[in-house]
Amino acid sequence: MICRIGWVNAPRRYFVTKTNGSQQGKAQGVKRIVVVKLAPTPGQYVALKSTLELCNAGANMVSQFAHTATDRRPFALQKQVYAQVKARGLSAQPAIRVIKKVADAYATRKANLLNGNYGTPESKRYAKVAGKAIVFREDAGQPFDDRCLSWQIDRSTVSIWTTEGRMRNVGFVCAPWQLKMLADRKGESDLIFRDGSFYLHATVDTDAPDQLVPADDPTGWLGVDLGIVNLAVTTADDPAELDVRWSGGAVTARRKKNESMRSALQKVGTKSAKRKLKKRCRKETRYATDINHQLSKTIVAQAQRTGQGIAVEDLSGIRDRVRLARNQRQQLHSWAYAQLRDQITYKAQAAGLPVQVINPRNTSKTCHQCGHCDTANRHSQALFRCRGCGWTGHADHNAAANIAALGHTNYRAAQSTVPIAAPPLTAS
Repeated sequence: MICRIGWVNAPRRYFVTKTNGSQQGKAQGVKRIVVVKLAPTPGQYVALKSTLELCNAGANMVSQFAHTATDRRPFALQKQVYAQVKARGLSAQPAIRVIKKVADAYATRKANLLNGNYGTPESKRYAKVAGKAIVFREDAGQPFDDRCLSWQIDRSTVSIWTTEGRMRNVGFVCAPWQLKMLADRKGESDLIFRDGSFYLHATVDTDAPDQLVPADDPTGWLGVDLGIVNLAVTTADDPAELDVRWSGGAVTARRKKNESMRSALQKVGTKSAKRKLKKRCRKETRYATDINHQLSKTIVAQAQRTGQGIAVEDLSGIRDRVRLARNQRQQLHSWAYAQLRDQITYKAQAAGLPVQVINPRNTSKTCHQCGHCDTANRHSQALFRCRGCGWTGHADHNAAANIAALGHTNYRAAQSTVPIAAPPLTAS
């Protein structure tokens, strides 16, 4: 499709909810991204490309300074490097957006480092990421605010700042219902270059449904266990009849086939093989995204039918936290688990379902019946047999039940409004 709808790709920031003590929490709104493809003339195309190159060259210059700076806030960086960025040929507002882009990139990296997404501070990956300046590709995306970019919805055109000056009447193609969404556009739009074409990602605020308040016990939550053999198992699944589309053989066979073809192309090493490898990698990415969309849609539909919140485990940084056999490491690296979690999150929140992202620590080796935690409880990939109470069942289903219980606990803690009692006054 030329135009499509995406969602803000940031977990736990899709919308903000407020509760008033009643059965429902009122949602303030959902941020969605409308992605439109630009249709520039040859001259406009060249100007847009040179604009991205100039902006990212400036961003790399700012990044070198920010890497050693003690204060990386946008205004602090602006005071130090604004003149140098503007001297490169950028107008005032684009220069400010470039500096802001760099500041945001370092803030995101800092958050990922603190959250363990690059491993522990002692790991090689952590040191590699933290030890060098962030580098922007010459065609990396660039944000534009309303002073640099304006939309003419009725004519399906935009007016955008470029290195050649203000460029008007840059056409875009969009469906009528998407034009209606663009009428509610607010804030920045990002200029993206991908596969030889330009796109604009516009942020749109839409109304969100009232948020469901789940039952006040673990049964009010649908636990979701993510894994290698079974991409996702929920507490609502029948362990004896897991969906073959994303459990067991189907996805694993596709992964092994992709791995074999990728390895063969890498060994050839010719330009033709590299082109085919690049094309193959894109195909793998599209396949994983499609499966994740199908799976996340199914999980959210399950929760909607039963009126449950969704508790999903957070696998961020798992590659650096766990030790796996070589074949398991390859399977772990070949799937976008963070994307799957994010898709579950935004679809659930758009449906008015609360979401809790759970630390998976010990969920796979703790019995959900008695709470006994022991590595020996996990007899195999599929079999869980508790050494405490003797309960036996599917290991992934047991982990999903533990995640559901943690979702209930975390939700209650977050919703608690009980004030802390003040100490009694004593006479002096």
